Parts: sequence; structure tokens; C-alpha cells
Amino acid sequence: MKIASIVGARPQFIKCAPLSRELRTEHEEILIHTGQHYDHEMSDIFFEELNIPKPDYNLGIGSGNQGEQTGKMLIEIEKVFLKEKPEMVLVYGDTNSTLAGGLAASKLHIKLAHVEAGLRSFDRRMPEEINRILSDQVSDLLLCPTQTAIDNLGKEGITEGVHLVGDVMMDALEYNWKVAREKSRILEELELEKGKYVVITVHRPGNTDSKDSMSNIIEALGQSGKITVFPVHPRTMKYMREYGIWDNIPSNVKLIQPVGYLDMLRLMGDAEKILTDSGGIQKEAYMLEVPCITLRMNTEWVETLGDGWNVLVGADSKKIVKALNEFKPRDRKKDIFGNGFACEKIREIINN
Repeated sequence: MKIASIVGARPQFIKCAPLSRELRTEHEEILIHTGQHYDHEMSDIFFEELNIPKPDYNLGIGSGNQGEQTGKMLIEIEKVFLKEKPEMVLVYGDTNSTLAGGLAASKLHIKLAHVEAGLRSFDRRMPEEINRILSDQVSDLLLCPTQTAIDNLGKEGITEGVHLVGDVMMDALEYNWKVAREKSRILEELELEKGKYVVITVHRPGNTDSKDSMSNIIEALGQSGKITVFPVHPRTMKYMREYGIWDNIPSNVKLIQPVGYLDMLRLMGDAEKILTDSGGIQKEAYMLEVPCITLRMNTEWVETLGDGWNVLVGADSKKIVKALNEFKPRDRKKDIFGNGFACEKIREIINN
């Protein structure tokens, strides 16, 4: 079967790596990179480190407003589908690349499979929530990472083509964590000690587009006094400079360029705690058994909250400081994201 896989952002590259390897044992895969993430540190380095095949198409869409970016992707993806005539399209997660790929496939009557179907934050102000809902509505195969995701779809009346497969990021992490510990020297380069620093990532508009939110987050990091490593997303850097925050960073906060997946895994896996507004990193923190402080007031990964390994604090400086000083998981984590065989299950479902 000819399968067209759509990727465009860091989390999708990570998810794509193990599934692409699995699919190519039996199928022909056309890999389409929309160019949503285009900096070397946010794109090329992931293909290099994770041994992802070079994309057959790089659409080079780049950044832009939500409608503009999605519209450009839709136009260019449709051209590729008309040329390649895939029998199935595979989309990942909740980005504009996901929605554009899903809409193009649906309108051309090509079977659509959605990896990470059924996730809901129940906050429709988030572009990602709209992308998830619409992608699920037009999908033929809904490949769910957890039972909660299946339950969410059921409440929306979606029951056909729904499968519990586990999480493909667990497959990726199982494969790459050992490699990261062997190859990454990021702790040595930054002069960090295992368990004696925290890591933070911030990229969602709810935080970056608000001077107050960014100021509160940075202020809280300074008040905590903890050594903090902050790989700064290019978009976040732009806003921090505009707000005048960039030149007034507390001395305990180390600002660094975005790093590759292996270095990021090592940073996260050996950290005391992780702060983030990313959905994927919340999940990776859980898989790595590192307490997570989420800089949002909702999450699509509610299982990590229920299991006591994640806490929501928003951009409230007092809550952030308290969580940095006091938050500790109650028990050992459960295997809520599967056992590392999601990609094999997905291949079997596609075969059938």
C-alpha cells in the first residue's frame, strides 16, 4: 500500500521515526514535510539524529497566521496527493499540518489515519484543540494512545474505526533513551549535575503572546533559586526580546538554543523537575518518571494529573514557585501509555 505521512513539527518527527521504520517493512511510504518547523534546531537535526528518511517532499510553508499557514499547506498537500495518488494518509497529533493533511485527504476521498486521536483539553481557545476535533471527525482510522481518548471519541459519537494502540512516543523513547545516555554530553557541556537542575520549555501563544505571563514565569524561576535550563523556542525568543525580558534574566537561569532530541531527552531524564506548556513534553516527563509542572490551566494528558506526576499552575508565579519547591509524585507511575509496541499494532491495523 502507498501511504503518505504528513509531518511538520518537532513532536511529529519524534512520533514518525519508529512508525516509519515499522510501516516500511511492508508498505511504500511517501514522507511529506510541510515546513511548519524549519529552523535546523527544530527540524533537520531530528531527521539526522532519529534516522528518519529524508522527506520526499518539503513544502517549505514556514510560519504565518493560523488561517494563512493552514491554507498554504492545504493547497500544496493536495498537489502532492494528486500526483502520488496514495491509498492512505497518515497524520500525527494536533498541529496545522495535521489538519491540512486531514482535510486534503478527506476531500479527495483518501482513507485517513490519525495517530493520537481522541485527545481533548476542552479548551477551544487553543488552536490545537480545534485541529484535534476536526481531524478526528474526518478520519477513518482513529489510533488512540489511551482509554481516555477512546472515551472522549465515544462521547462525540465516534465509534467506528477506533483502536487503542498505546502511544508511539513510548516506542520512540524506549528506542532513544539508551542512545541519549550513551551519546549526549549536554550535561557535561552545561556543567550540570544529575537531579540538581530543572528544565523549562515555553512555546504556546497563551504564554508567549502575553508579557505578563512571560514575566511571571521568569520571575518565578528567579525566586526559586534553582538552576534552570531553558532551551528557547525561536518564537519565544522573539517575544522575550520585544518585552525586554531577554536582557533581565535571573542568574540561575541558563538560556540556550533549542537542542536535538537526544540532548533534550538527556536533559529531561536527568532533571529534578520539568516545567512546560507542551503536550508532548508533559507525556515524555511522565514516561521518564520526572515530575512535571505544566504552565497551563488545562491539559489533554489528564492521565498524568490523575496519576499524580503532573500539576497545572498556569503562569501564576506563586503556584510555580510552590510547585518547584514542594510538588512530589505520590507513587510510582503506571503504564498508561502502553508498552512500547504501538507502532507494531498500527501496522497490523493498517494491514487489516
